[in-house]
Amino acid sequence: MKRRNFLFSSAALAVPFAEAAEFGPGEIKLGVATYSFRSFQRDLCIKYVKQLGIEYVDVKEFHLPQTDSPAAVAAGRKAFDKAGLKVIGGGNVGLPEADEAGLRKHFEYAKAAGFPMIICAPTNDNLGAVEKLAKEFDIKIAIHNHGPEDKHFPSPKSVLDAVKGMDPRMGLCMDIGHTVRTGADVVQSISDAGPRLFELHMKDLANLKERDSQVPVGDGKIPIPEIFKQLKKVGYQGICSLEYEIFADDPMPGMQKSFAYMKGVVAGLKSA
Repeated sequence: MKRRNFLFSSAALAVPFAEAAEFGPGEIKLGVATYSFRSFQRDLCIKYVKQLGIEYVDVKEFHLPQTDSPAAVAAGRKAFDKAGLKVIGGGNVGLPEADEAGLRKHFEYAKAAGFPMIICAPTNDNLGAVEKLAKEFDIKIAIHNHGPEDKHFPSPKSVLDAVKGMDPRMGLCMDIGHTVRTGADVVQSISDAGPRLFELHMKDLANLKERDSQVPVGDGKIPIPEIFKQLKKVGYQGICSLEYEIFADDPMPGMQKSFAYMKGVVAGLKSA
């Protein structure tokens, strides 16, 4: 399973992900973070996700605006359902407000959108209020680490340390690109997170220290096969969502290449 000698078979590349009918713990489920389609309105975003052969999405606010009425948000969510897509959460949502009253609007939005999980960026100071609302609304909180520039949660460890002892709904969305830029061992970080790992944001970097070196998954230096192997080992039950941040006006070629690679790795794990 070494990255550079991982061989694709034509059959592996042709496996439609949606054909995997039932998933157990540790079986890799691929999704799309709709931030990847931030230059396109909701209907086009849905169309492109379908073209990729992917069924799981976490929805960026651009595609379900928080400024819309609750009825409009609910109607927008139905468009994803009608297309046969499975919405696993919403985000990334900024949670900068200092108190429960200020934060409540984000949870009301998530409730209207039917999100079982909010992928979010709170602060160290408001986590108690976020936890209280997570319990009230029964919504999981996946705190997204954002690398060395993030003064609150740069690494998975910073999230895990903050939520230790909190309600089980409080957990981590591990961005593997931002994780490696902190110098953390991304494979070990998966093991360390345990059941607090709710979501993975997938990407690849040509330079493990450079945020702007993103490339299609499989073309960089992040050890994707080892990551998937570790997810299988620990019985991960969440989604691995491609967050493709480059070529915003024409993301499909790079996303198609990324999914071809990831599906090939998944197929290899199943046959191993």
